[in-house]
Amino acid sequence: MTQTFTWWYRLRPWIRPILPFQRRPNPVTFLGTASAQPSSTRNHSALALRLGSDVWLFDCGEATQHQLQRSTVKMGKIEKIFITHTHGDHIFGLLPLLASCLNGSGGQIEGADDPRTQVDIQQPPLEIYGPLGTRAYVRNGLAYTHSLLGRPYVVHELRLPSDPADGDFTSMPSLASESPTGQNIQQTNEVWSDIYSDSVLSVSAAPILHSAPCIGYVVTEAKVPGKVDPKNYIPDLKRTNTPMSVMRQLQLGQSVQLSDGTVLHGPAPKDGRKIVVLGDTYDPSQIAGIARDADLLIHEATNAHLPGIDEDTKDTDTYETVETRAISRGHSTPQMAGRFAKKIGARRLILNHFSSRYAGNDDVNEEARKIMNAIAQLAQDEYGDAVTVDGSRDVRGIFPHRTKGS
Repeated sequence: MTQTFTWWYRLRPWIRPILPFQRRPNPVTFLGTASAQPSSTRNHSALALRLGSDVWLFDCGEATQHQLQRSTVKMGKIEKIFITHTHGDHIFGLLPLLASCLNGSGGQIEGADDPRTQVDIQQPPLEIYGPLGTRAYVRNGLAYTHSLLGRPYVVHELRLPSDPADGDFTSMPSLASESPTGQNIQQTNEVWSDIYSDSVLSVSAAPILHSAPCIGYVVTEAKVPGKVDPKNYIPDLKRTNTPMSVMRQLQLGQSVQLSDGTVLHGPAPKDGRKIVVLGDTYDPSQIAGIARDADLLIHEATNAHLPGIDEDTKDTDTYETVETRAISRGHSTPQMAGRFAKKIGARRLILNHFSSRYAGNDDVNEEARKIMNAIAQLAQDEYGDAVTVDGSRDVRGIFPHRTKGS
């Protein structure tokens, strides 16, 4: 045992440096979990996905800046923002956040010299993705509030077949800080495939049904190296006096031939994680194909029927009437979220976008805890025991674990 441990300790330097963790998804931080009306315990919608030292935001409701300051997410590290739809509770915090992130100011007096009027458009821009109207909202909002940004941004719009293929949906001319490289991305087979990709991550999207054009996003991690079990290699390495540096090749899944002809095979790579972030929806079925086998599904659950638990429950309500009312407003119940999680085989379901009647202080308030546990149980009952269901609360981090064995 001691001898094996000694060899493993000597092998560690050859294995650990090649694991490319720098850009892989770390905690998902919920910055806002309210629905249309915020409360003292829930902010408007926003969540942050940390990728090493970088941050991607999904939605940016009112006061997202304040929530960032309450969290451990660094505002200056935000490099991409994905907007699900242009309802105010998902986008009203975007312009103030851009002003803070991009060295913004409230304009200048006539004749004054401000370098922010001469933005270096060659700098890497902060990228914004969203539906038709996102570009017009940002451009018009910055123009009419006389806001100057000291660094560039760019807006990519995900266009539906019913949308105009070209144009900016506004007659307002581009601002100095707006990069001209914004794309109008068209669908292929009813989804937007690989709207962003690099060697570690890719993002695809699909429309989901709400009371306004709405998008769900799927973040997929590239395959990761399989786990090296030193017991499978140490005897052959010792017998042939092979340099430990071959462990780099084995960790990458490659094969190595030793001096005596023995061929060692590295472990097969494993699938990376898949994180699905849905906007508001009463029917996300159009994203099911690319969301299948998600390690983490984030799904709204605006309304719930909680007789005997929620004192505000109406005597005339039933599960069916609450669901019908939620659908009529473009929203979901916990049961609807549970059914969709089961449909796509999600391994973990996190509920968000709660009515203001459901307090977000369930970590310290027993009544709120009972309500949130009951909401989670409604979704759990629809799926069964195969999935972990939880309710989100503001400034809470969830680690998107890779499914065991995948």
